[in-house]
Amino acid sequence: MHVDLPEKRYYGIGEVAKAFGVNTSLIRFWEKEFDVLQPKKNAKGNRKFTPQDIKNLQLIYHLVKERGFTLEGAKIHLKEDKQKTLSNFEVIQKLQKVKAELLKIKEQL
Repeated sequence: MHVDLPEKRYYGIGEVAKAFGVNTSLIRFWEKEFDVLQPKKNAKGNRKFTPQDIKNLQLIYHLVKERGFTLEGAKIHLKEDKQKTLSNFEVIQKLQKVKAELLKIKEQL
């Protein structure tokens, strides 16, 4: 899944949820379940996600929503084979970008 977010240091939970097409409650739930997600919280308790948090969210979204892992399965998969999973996910993202560009070129012909 390609997420369209502008280049910023911090993203609010609303814009992150909108980019992924999920509810904010799911993002908060994943934050509690997965240790790799550590958004910054201000004095009011608002969550601010860094670009690294967004990458981790993309990986979790890929495992849970696209590949159909359970939450426990995704946790185990991230702990055991995080580097392998991350490299596979990066390859998938690059291929999806290439596909999108090729489809765009096809539309222009």
